[in-house]
Amino acid sequence: MSADVEPSPGKESAQTPGKDTPQEETQPYGLPGKPLARGPFLFGLVGGLGVLTAIAIAQMVVNSLSTIILVVVAMFLAVGLNPAVEALQRRGLARRGAISIVFTGVIVVFVLFGLAVVPPVSHQLSEFVAAVPGYLKELSNHPLVRQLDAEYRVVPQLTSFVTTTLGPSLASGIMGAGLVVLNGLFTTVTLLVLMLYFLGSLHTIKDYLLKLVPASRRDRTRAISEEILTGIGGYVAGNVLISVIAGVLAWIFLSIAGVQYALALALVVALTDLIPLVGATIGAVVVSSVALLQSLPAGIACAIFFVVYQQVENYLIYPRVMKRSVDVTPAVTVIAALFGGALLGIVGALLAIPVAAAIALIIREVVVPRQART
Repeated sequence: MSADVEPSPGKESAQTPGKDTPQEETQPYGLPGKPLARGPFLFGLVGGLGVLTAIAIAQMVVNSLSTIILVVVAMFLAVGLNPAVEALQRRGLARRGAISIVFTGVIVVFVLFGLAVVPPVSHQLSEFVAAVPGYLKELSNHPLVRQLDAEYRVVPQLTSFVTTTLGPSLASGIMGAGLVVLNGLFTTVTLLVLMLYFLGSLHTIKDYLLKLVPASRRDRTRAISEEILTGIGGYVAGNVLISVIAGVLAWIFLSIAGVQYALALALVVALTDLIPLVGATIGAVVVSSVALLQSLPAGIACAIFFVVYQQVENYLIYPRVMKRSVDVTPAVTVIAALFGGALLGIVGALLAIPVAAAIALIIREVVVPRQART
């Protein structure tokens, strides 16, 4: 009975290695040998290569962190501007036309900000440079300075310091400031271009990422992702609206109070108001300090105005604007902003609140129901 049983192909090839078999015909280089023994040397080699690969990836991420942040911010702004594009689409415009209108509005805002801020800064800088000789002359005519100059030769030493040390330092500082401005301009243009590309291909990106999700979970993932994107868009739009309100009211007050460069200072207030928690305070301190340099009553009036306005914004404007955007408790908002600011600075603070809202939504819709079923 055992003689009637045909040997298996593996046994036959093992017993008659010299005989040609179909398997050897398909593999002209012969059968593969045994795998390498998993000894300690091979284990250490693979582990060392894994550690080196992890270090290389970490260095790549650190070296390209600025680019990653730029891409994330561009995507964040594109998601935030998408509700405005869809609102224009509902009015009958094509998506390309709606994107063109929204993007043109963003460009106009950047241009107006530059036109409002750059001329006052350059004008004040030129006035300061022109007034420096007068300041030095008044300083040299002061009785105390004359006495010190007679005893310690202060004026020649001051002149030597200005010509040999301070002058080259200012020149290098101006060159560095020029490079910073050029770098900021290049970064802004890159950000706008990336934002335009992401805004135009947002639906394509969403559909492509959803294809990576199993088909049985695709509908639920689509619904959750749409709610997350809607919340982010609402947060960006609400934050921009609050900043516009703060800037307009600050401009009206500064114009009535007679503070110089009211428009530029109002734009500073609007820009800093975008930063969660501390942005409004920073803008108030900067504007009040500038007004205080012009006159004491104007500085005191600005401080009182910003204290009152911040209470109105925190308890009346912010809750009404943000009630339909993100659903995050105040404690989580503060903690998220602190962690985001500690990790990525101002950009992290801006992204922290919508990210916290997205995490809270995923926990509420995915994690909690799964824990309830177990």
